[in-house]
Formats: sequence, structure tokens, C-alpha cells
Amino acid sequence: MISRIDLRGDALPEGGALRDLLPRAEFDVEAALEKVRPICEDVRHRGTAALIEYARRFDGVEIERVRVPAEALTKALDELDPAVRAALEESIRRARLVHREQRRTDHTTKVVPGGTVTERWVPVERVGLYVPGGRSVYPSSVVMNVVPAQEAGVESLAVTSPPQADFGGLPHPTILATCALLGVDEVYAAGGAQAIAMFAYGTEECLPANLVTGPGNIYVAAAKRLLKGRIGIDSEAGPTEIAILADDTADPVHLAADLISQAEHDPMAAAVLVTDSVELADKTEKELAPQIAATKHVEDRIVPALSGRQSAIVLVDGLDEGLRVVDAYGAEHLEIQTADAAAVAARVRNAGAVFVGPYAPVSLGDYCAGSNHVLPTGGCACHSSGLSVQSFLRGIHVVDYTRDALAEVAHHVVTLAEAEDLPAHGAAIKARFDWKVPQSK
Repeated sequence: MISRIDLRGDALPEGGALRDLLPRAEFDVEAALEKVRPICEDVRHRGTAALIEYARRFDGVEIERVRVPAEALTKALDELDPAVRAALEESIRRARLVHREQRRTDHTTKVVPGGTVTERWVPVERVGLYVPGGRSVYPSSVVMNVVPAQEAGVESLAVTSPPQADFGGLPHPTILATCALLGVDEVYAAGGAQAIAMFAYGTEECLPANLVTGPGNIYVAAAKRLLKGRIGIDSEAGPTEIAILADDTADPVHLAADLISQAEHDPMAAAVLVTDSVELADKTEKELAPQIAATKHVEDRIVPALSGRQSAIVLVDGLDEGLRVVDAYGAEHLEIQTADAAAVAARVRNAGAVFVGPYAPVSLGDYCAGSNHVLPTGGCACHSSGLSVQSFLRGIHVVDYTRDALAEVAHHVVTLAEAEDLPAHGAAIKARFDWKVPQSK
């Protein structure tokens, strides 16, 4: 069901050569660009009318307006299962604890007497938050997008999620209830590339946003790429991933369960086990079959995901080699299930989030760890971070110099301006003083 890649015996290659040996889903955002371009242009020119048409064409629903009525949010919260509400409230509470600690404070540096540079942290003014629909309902994604934005101090928040035929053209009621729990009253029934275009250009119902965050399918990722620059984006999220670095102390029952838990997201989901124990690999693979037989979404998601080119058991000579492999892979979610797991986890350089030991599975992070589950995919963890309060803040440098402080460094500024052949830059300094040009010797 799951393939094996044997990297034992020979020295592991460096850099990209090692990455090329590792499993990865095909996710060609570039190819999707030409499909989403006319959709985005249509939304730009026709606004709400285009969104209504795409709801009919892509989602199979007839809607008269895109914005969700306030009474629908209230009704969804009133009818929410009490157990689900309690779980969401605890998820929100823990997420707030973690994200509140991420707030930044302004800092002033005294460069010289009379000369300071202050870094001010200013929240983005308006944010559009995308919550996927379709195969599954993701109220947890509402929490993970909204909480850091709120803790950053964003004043204008809007959530969008695809309209659902089963719910009269509204997003899933659990999505709506979660928005209500979080105090978000601006919600739209729009999905796919057209939803990203709605936030980028604005419509009669929706003001344009400065930043769009949240995961979605390949068309959402393509629209983000197309419209990046007009709007800020968090990332181009690809198929979800789990990598597990394990040695012979790990429990194969846990490993199989965790691989399956990620595979149930999507047939393109990636599940990768890296280990130096053939015995553990064998036991884990043997454990997959009975656990899969006992769960849901087997034929449409789990089996295609585990048997696809994006999933594998990777055999290595030891933990040092295993760490090189997982760093080259740069997983969205990385579990460390080894002896002295905390020490091994401390050596990891590339991962969206690291889960330490047998009692910190990825599922915990998805819902109630307090961490954020909107994370870089496709190896982007080598240069990108997951969603956080910082994602919604901008650092602005405020430069405050007195005349004397400027005079002290004026000759250096003029010299550098002339070295770059930008004499007007130097002239802007000279204009402030009775400037005497040094005589050449």
C-alpha cells in the first residue's frame, strides 16, 4: 500500500539532490493560472453577479446574494451541538493564549544623541480569511485564521467559505457558528479562485482586503499567485503533509494511526515515515491495514493518499541521516517519535510545526494544542513560517533625527550618494546646511 525508499548504505546527497529523492505530490500551480485568470478578471469587472454565476456553475447552488445574513450566523450558533461548541471554545481559548504571547511591542533604538529609529508594529487594516469547503468542514481553520488576526489588532475581518447545496447555498453551519463564536459578522458564501478575486478587487457587497490568508485547493493557490502584489498572501498552500522521524522506541500503532489521520484529508495528502529501523517499518506497514479497515474515507482518500507517489517509508542508516532527510523534506507537520525526542526535535531546522514524543500527535495541533495549523507545505518550511500574529503585522521604521544628529553624519550620506551616482540625494542633505564642498587636493 505504501512504497519504500531505501537511502541506506551510501552517503546522502546534498541540497536539491536529496530533496529530489523524496516523495512529493504533483501540484502544478502554474498550470492552473490560465484557468483562474479569466475567473478573476470576471469578478473584477462584474463583481457580485460573477460570484453568483460561479456559485451556480461550480457549487451547484442558486444564491441571490453572497454575504451571509446576520440571522443565519445567529441561527447556526443557536443550533450548534453543545459538545462541538464546548470543544471549539476550548480550541479558541488555547489559541488565544499562544497567539496573545506573540504580540510585538514598539522598540526605539538610540543610534546617536538626537537620532533614533523606532520600529512600530501596525496591524493590516483589512483581512480576508479563506476557509475551505467541499470534502470536509473545517471550523478549526476559522479559529486558526481569525484568532491571530484578532490578537494582532486587525480591525476589519471577513471570512469566506464555499456555498453548500445541502445548506441552501450558505457555507456549512458549523463554519457559520464558529464565526459567530469568534465575533465575526462579515461572512461570504464564495469559494475557489473567485473568492480570492472578491477580496482582491472588492464587489458591491465586499470591500477589498489588504491581505488574504487560509488554505485552499489548487485554484485558490493559483489565484493567490496571480493576485499577489495587489493583495498580500500568507502562502500558496498545497496538499497537506505529515512526516514522522522514528526509531525503534516508537509504537507502530501510533505511527500507523498518525499516517492515516493525515491521509484522510485528501487523496493527494502526503504521509512519510523516516526511520532507521526496518523492523519498525515492517510493523507499521502491517498495522496500516486493520486500522484503515476500521475507519472512514478509505477508497476516496486514504488508500489513494498512502499508495500515491507522495507517500513512502524512507529507510536511513541512523538518526543523523534521518534528520538530514526530514530537513530536506521540510514537512508541514513533523512528528519526532524517538528516544530523547525533545533533544532530537531541537535539531530540526525545517518544519512548519514539530510535534515532540508519543503524546503530541498532529491531531492535537489541528485542534487544541494552541499552536496554529495553517502551515507551509511543499517544502516551503525551509523559508516560510506558519500563520501567526506576525502574519498580520507590518513593521514601520520611524526615523527621528535632530539637526545636530544629521550634521554629524551628513558627509557620509553625501559621499555614499555620490558613490552611487545619485547627486540629488546628496543635494537633499546639503540643502539643510551652509554646505562647503571639500576642496580637492
